[in-house]
Amino acid sequence: MKGIRITGQIPLDGEVRIQGSKNAALPVMAAALLNRGTTVLKACPRITDVFLMEKILRGLGAGTRWQGDSLEISACQISGCQVERELGEKMRSSIVLLGSLLGRCKEAVLPFPGGCVIGARPIDLHLRALEALGAEFAEQDGRLYGRTGKMKGGTILFPKSSVGATENAVLAAVCGEGTSVIRGCSREPEVGWLCRFLNQAGGRISGIGTSCLVIQGVPKLHDTVFTIPPDRIAAGTYVCASAVTRGKGILIEPPVKEMKALLRAYEKIGGQYVYNSGKLFLCSQKASRPIQWLETQIYPGFPTDLQSIFLAVLACAEGDSRIKECIFEDRFKVVPQLRRMGAHIEVEEQTARVRGGTLRGTRVKAEELRGGAALVIAGLGAQGETYVENREFMERGYEDICRDLNCLGARVRKD
Repeated sequence: MKGIRITGQIPLDGEVRIQGSKNAALPVMAAALLNRGTTVLKACPRITDVFLMEKILRGLGAGTRWQGDSLEISACQISGCQVERELGEKMRSSIVLLGSLLGRCKEAVLPFPGGCVIGARPIDLHLRALEALGAEFAEQDGRLYGRTGKMKGGTILFPKSSVGATENAVLAAVCGEGTSVIRGCSREPEVGWLCRFLNQAGGRISGIGTSCLVIQGVPKLHDTVFTIPPDRIAAGTYVCASAVTRGKGILIEPPVKEMKALLRAYEKIGGQYVYNSGKLFLCSQKASRPIQWLETQIYPGFPTDLQSIFLAVLACAEGDSRIKECIFEDRFKVVPQLRRMGAHIEVEEQTARVRGGTLRGTRVKAEELRGGAALVIAGLGAQGETYVENREFMERGYEDICRDLNCLGARVRKD
């Protein structure tokens, strides 16, 4: 069984460059299907989810080629519109192919998407949005069948924010006929990066960064070279690594404008930082205070993807803290494993009460991506040695979490 072995309580003091963003790369890869030519994605993270998406694109007829951290996608000839069930079921993000396949092929066949088990994530908002643009759907044998004569401009009003549904609507509308207006859309940075990519490739999207996007359909996209932005969740993970070890650290090229909520929480527990010339300098010697109340919110609020990781930091703090999870109902899945390390955490409905103290290294098991990262962070703050099973979960979102933490001065290795 593949795992990660961590020696705890070593104050960090090193520097690491932040990888490309998982959550930005995947929808941009899906968008490359809309260009009947070649797209080059620079700084593309070499992670399991990207490799899975690459396999899906190849199965649809696209050609792919890596040169270092640049991924070239050739979608000149797409030979199919059906996503292989085994691949699609492994990754939640495969659902964004719905919009791009309908926009390119007028048809799409997808298995219901999989990924991390962190609560129910229905796709009804995706389907309603695409229906408003002219698509029709049917379900058969666990597959979703979509069809359209032509994607046409329309007005979409989301009753609640959804990153994936917004991305699907954008992908379906960008090469559609007429003008589409999407209201109540997600303001997450990854949506903005998708829109910037599409505009760079010839799309006409305005309102980027707001809750209302206006898309004027274009006949086609053109070849482009696009740089995937740094990963705000990976950067936040390494801020938490500095905090839990009461160390220091320098993050190279982190997306600090997208990290404001995390950095505010970091300051509340006593952390200090300076950003200068593309580097974030962390000083965490006093990062031991509890936080009275923290809740996850849609962007620009505190990200749900960092909730379990910050929970590990608070488990090592001096005092009582509370975190409320407002996005996914099963984000506290990591709590039993943290308790095995000695964490004092009680969960009532969607709120976790944490009494900070000393953690002890032991053998624990990752069950999903961010929960696995939380256990690694907890291991950095624990006495003795921690072994985290199932490192394949972390490899879905981190290029090499061991390499990066060791650059920061940790003692971590794959096992």
